[in-house]
Amino acid sequence: MSRFQSTRRQFLGLAAGGAAATALTIPHESQARTQTRARIVIIGAGAGGTALANRLVRRLEGARITLIDPRAQHLYQPGLSLVATGLKPADYVTSKTTDWLPDEATLVAEKAVAIDPVAKTVATDSGQVLDYDFLVVAPGLILDHDAIEGFSLDMVGQKGIGALYAGPDYAARTWQAASKFTEEGGVGLFTRPETEMKCAGAPLKHTFLIDDIAKHSGNGGKIDMHYVAPQTSLFGVPIVSEKVRMLFEDRGIDSHYQHTLKAIDAEARRATFDTPDGPTEIDYDYIHVIPPQRAPEVIRQSGLSWADKWTDQGWVECDMASLRHLRYPEIWALGDVAGVPKGKTAASVKWQVPVVEDGLVSAIEGTDPTATYNGYTSCPMITRVGRAMLVEFDYNNDLVPSFPGIIAPLEELWISWLMKAVALKATYNAMLRGRA
Repeated sequence: MSRFQSTRRQFLGLAAGGAAATALTIPHESQARTQTRARIVIIGAGAGGTALANRLVRRLEGARITLIDPRAQHLYQPGLSLVATGLKPADYVTSKTTDWLPDEATLVAEKAVAIDPVAKTVATDSGQVLDYDFLVVAPGLILDHDAIEGFSLDMVGQKGIGALYAGPDYAARTWQAASKFTEEGGVGLFTRPETEMKCAGAPLKHTFLIDDIAKHSGNGGKIDMHYVAPQTSLFGVPIVSEKVRMLFEDRGIDSHYQHTLKAIDAEARRATFDTPDGPTEIDYDYIHVIPPQRAPEVIRQSGLSWADKWTDQGWVECDMASLRHLRYPEIWALGDVAGVPKGKTAASVKWQVPVVEDGLVSAIEGTDPTATYNGYTSCPMITRVGRAMLVEFDYNNDLVPSFPGIIAPLEELWISWLMKAVALKATYNAMLRGRA
């Protein structure tokens, strides 16, 4: 047997093993369903809300499950990095919200504008008021583009400006600007915000991929790459941060710490950063903009946010293990909006959903929940086209590899690339169906 055949067989075995492990978290079809007339409202029909709704309809008999979300389009957000580097088309990340929702649940295609946790009601933008017995807040987060002076989304794709987080069309426009940079060269600035953010590895992936694409096009000598961030390290997990630092050093990518993007002058192609030494201007030929990220306004005005943490961002106050609100026990936070130290990735949602499900069903049954969330976060850190590191970690910044002894988390491997580029979307789709 050739080495390739052996490795390929090993990869297929991993996929099968992953499916088997996933099956352990799926509610068994023949499991007795809990009888209840509970009114369960889920704000948000993204990854977390949809996955939870699908799981709850298999656990509960008679529950009235309502999702509130105005978005007709569901986004597979882990794919945006691939769209923004020309590796996938924009429609790779889009589908219909309703395609994933269970028939037994009701979708209110409106925006939630007010939550009254005392009266236990949610109001929508049409004036509809929904009563609940249990509430799950999973609305995602908002991108605060207005916090960057001189920037607007209509600039993306022009004058060397990229912004992949804003959605599939903007990710495709980002590639328009980035591809021109990989051909013509110049100074590239790759930023991240000072706030918490979804998938903190995404800015690094974009940096790595643009660098790799330029070099494979024979234009490595034309580019001057700079990663510019407000933090004092490249990644929140120290051992991963050091690995990225070494890779950046090896590839000639300069790192600038304690630099917060505050403004851009699109005509002059100049960015202004706040630093400990005062404002600093840097000229660029390409800049990738990731704005500050915050909880939606409905969360920040509801009294559900932490009073003494992330006060400028508004993440939901909740227990980091159960995700249950600390002051309102009928409420759980799920996904990006949860005020916990880790967990703003799709992989985190996969592990959070069963915890919220267990807590909610236990509350209905009057039993003690047993499931807990340990902060699991996965980041398939793409380091070049065809190579990635499968980085997985928990609240303690400990590496928690799913395939110890087979996939080394800090090695650039093609199998980790396949996990990101091929296997991850299938797992994500299974999660949406409540089967992963």
